[in-house]
Amino acid sequence: MTGRLSRRRMLAAAGVAGLGALADGATAPRIAHAAAGPTDPLWSAEYVARKGDVSLALYRKRVGAPKAGERPPPVLFLVHGSSISARPSFDLTVPGKGEYSLMNVFAGSGFDVWTMDHEGYGKSTRTAGNSDVASGVEDLKAAIEVVARETGQPRAHFYGGSSGALRAAAFAMARPDRVDRLILEAFTWTGKGSPTLGKRAEQVEYFRTHNRRPRGRDMIRSIFTRDKPGTSDPAVAEALADAELVFGDTIPTGTYLDMTANLPVVDPLRVKTPVLMVRGEHDGIATEEDLLEFFRRLPNPDRQFVVLARRLPRGRARPHPQSALARGPGVSLVARGLNSARLLLTTGRSSPSGA
Repeated sequence: MTGRLSRRRMLAAAGVAGLGALADGATAPRIAHAAAGPTDPLWSAEYVARKGDVSLALYRKRVGAPKAGERPPPVLFLVHGSSISARPSFDLTVPGKGEYSLMNVFAGSGFDVWTMDHEGYGKSTRTAGNSDVASGVEDLKAAIEVVARETGQPRAHFYGGSSGALRAAAFAMARPDRVDRLILEAFTWTGKGSPTLGKRAEQVEYFRTHNRRPRGRDMIRSIFTRDKPGTSDPAVAEALADAELVFGDTIPTGTYLDMTANLPVVDPLRVKTPVLMVRGEHDGIATEEDLLEFFRRLPNPDRQFVVLARRLPRGRARPHPQSALARGPGVSLVARGLNSARLLLTTGRSSPSGA
């Protein structure tokens, strides 16, 4: 069977391709000063940022605890999407299935990795608001002050997935002084021609009149099947649901409302930072044409567009891409992403499929 990755099935390859993008470029070296020993233990901590009366939960991982006088590692901030909070999105454990934590992989590669539960998600304060993209930008403004204080670095790389990519890109417009490089995965610009958003728009009045929506186990399972059934291990969906549903079975509607009624919320001409855009062919949230038009308008010539693909033996399912070290039959998803990273580092090209 031959195919390309559906959205949310490509985080691993997006992550390793992003490592190359973060390392490439004319500004200060990144990965050259971020190498971690293979046996170095990971260190983690939790923090709280304040946005008025709202408490925002932050999570951090890196190799070893910070030490006075050390050369600080590059900072990477991961921004979650509409339906799943931060740690289930980026720090998931799936027993018996290998490494599924993007935080672990980036931290093990020498980054100081942060993520956050946006308002109304996870451990952050649940309010009467709907946690739309604009609210997410304010969350990130509050969070980056904590990151800067704790790391001593005023700028960070940002990686956003789905509506997290909208939040991250909108933050880059609002605070370009705080953003070094930007990775947009499963991004959407105008939404024109998107089958997923077309279907979602049928509920737009509900999103207008309700600030939270139901999100149970079946909805989480549907994330793994709606674009291309059979491309993910069902055990991962169950692990994700187990990790997320401890926070309840409803989530904010704001990003769904933005994506169905308010696009575009990002102006490419105002995104001045270097950008890597990553998508899979079966991504129903945006057409490739829509994304390429956004990409063409980005003003910084340091930009990359990657379409991830791989071949599999007939009848074999792909491992879920949140496994940055996924093990399974067929050609490794990570090998494809690493190839993109090597191309970025050696030739400046994202991938043979890049445009």
